[in-house]
Amino acid sequence: MKTSARNCFYGEVVELKNGTVNDEITLKLPNGTLITAIITHESTLALNLKLGASAFALIKASFVILTVGPNTIKVSARNRLSGRIIKINQGAVNSEVSIDLGHGQIIVAIITNESCENLEFQVGDDATAMFKASHVIVGVED
Repeated sequence: MKTSARNCFYGEVVELKNGTVNDEITLKLPNGTLITAIITHESTLALNLKLGASAFALIKASFVILTVGPNTIKVSARNRLSGRIIKINQGAVNSEVSIDLGHGQIIVAIITNESCENLEFQVGDDATAMFKASHVIVGVED
């Protein structure tokens, strides 16, 4: 599989809430991290998603919102992954920030240079990556 999404996490379906139009899927990663996705019920059926099924979550780096430090603020984003900044790659307009979540899991965010400066991010700082469940694309291997 090749994709332009910078973030791909493999896991197991541990929770499935069916709705008329949309379903809520929760994947558990090998390190215990949970990622929640909102997908159409039709997609759940097409992917044959059931409890215990293997699946992956794709999240575009531009969908990831960053905060300083551990997950302590209240926001509507369902997914909040905390870790340590391991790399900051500054471009002309945006910065690419990589956060080590532990157990070999890394999440990448694209934020404006201004935001990176305002948050005073440095390699080694604790940070939390957040993204909406509706921004997660779920897939399965053929």
